[in-house]
Amino acid sequence: MKNPLKKYFGPSTLVAAAFIGPGTVTVCTLAGVRSGYMLLWALVFSVIATITLQEMTGRLGIVTQKGFGEAIREQLGHPILKIAGILLVMSAIVIGNIAYEGGNISGAVLGWEEFFVGLDVTINGFTLRLTSVLIGAVAFTLLFSGSFKRIVNVMTALVGIMSVVFVTTTIVISPDITGILKGMFIPRASADEFLTVIALIGTTVVPYNLFLHASTVQERYSSYTQLSDMRIENAVGIILGGLISICVVITSAAAANGSLEEVKSAADMAQQLEPLLGSWAKTFMGIGLFAAGITSAVTAPLAAAYATKGLLGWNGDLKDTKFRVVWMLVLFTGVIFSAVSYNPVKLIEFAQVANGITLPVIAAFLLYIMNKPLFLGSNRNNLRQNVFGVIVILVALLVGFRSLNSVLNIL
Repeated sequence: MKNPLKKYFGPSTLVAAAFIGPGTVTVCTLAGVRSGYMLLWALVFSVIATITLQEMTGRLGIVTQKGFGEAIREQLGHPILKIAGILLVMSAIVIGNIAYEGGNISGAVLGWEEFFVGLDVTINGFTLRLTSVLIGAVAFTLLFSGSFKRIVNVMTALVGIMSVVFVTTTIVISPDITGILKGMFIPRASADEFLTVIALIGTTVVPYNLFLHASTVQERYSSYTQLSDMRIENAVGIILGGLISICVVITSAAAANGSLEEVKSAADMAQQLEPLLGSWAKTFMGIGLFAAGITSAVTAPLAAAYATKGLLGWNGDLKDTKFRVVWMLVLFTGVIFSAVSYNPVKLIEFAQVANGITLPVIAAFLLYIMNKPLFLGSNRNNLRQNVFGVIVILVALLVGFRSLNSVLNIL
């Protein structure tokens, strides 16, 4: 019997699974704690921007049956421009994902330890977190299976779990509906909140997802006649991910209840939620963080492998040896950093700079490619898509400036 819901979940669900990681949960938590519902409009904008860009990459993948990396390599005619583009994108995507992977796995470990015992081994004062190895093994098994269908099914289940956890929590706490609607549709922010706005956008509009989507749509769609199906599935997946982010902001705003000092990260939300959810608070947050960590721990290495494959012109599928080597490098490095309890702050700072600088460049590459009539024919961008694409690039420049400026100030 055919599953009627299958058309709504697929490659775009992987995109949602990728951007809803521990970092996103933390950013959304802090946004809710510091500003209440006021900055929800930034997430609404982020969802629209993500739908727009991911639709372009989905259309690119279906019409040309090429990945975004392949399109960049083929459409950048000048040799110097081509080499520079490939090196820039690879450094940001591969090295950036390595940096984030430690945080993804650590986030999953944090969620695990909310309702299970941590598996730590201490030898001569050196602590090894075996839970990180266990979570890495789960991600490895799923990726090594080489089954796109299995990966999508597992990611869909985990995104579904996050949705149930955070949406249910939001309903239970009985938030201020009027305040939420104002926050979603009336853009406002003080000078001090501007960086939080950029952080909310930057954690949703993720560069590596453009490569992930262009390649994975080819696993499901094979003809331009399926573009309407892709667009529906794309909207559902991204909106679902955005809904999770919005629920985290709403929940943290209610949990803080004016006490800004007590909530410093997503992990602290469990304690704050106890008056609202009782003994279920730790379980809810633990499951949510674990699911967020696992989804990003799987999709980040996968996206790095797809980007590398396209940029370097490799052939083969998910079982190809070179493809596997790339995602193994990202995954294993992340496991090591998490297992030795290495503080990934400096690595994440580098990843923010790399992704921040690369996002407007990649978006510009995408807009350039999507307007080539010889490449996409009648499926090239229309005026509306180009206008919004330019707006997204301008916002991406702000994201890049914020990422670069924040790290330079720290250094």
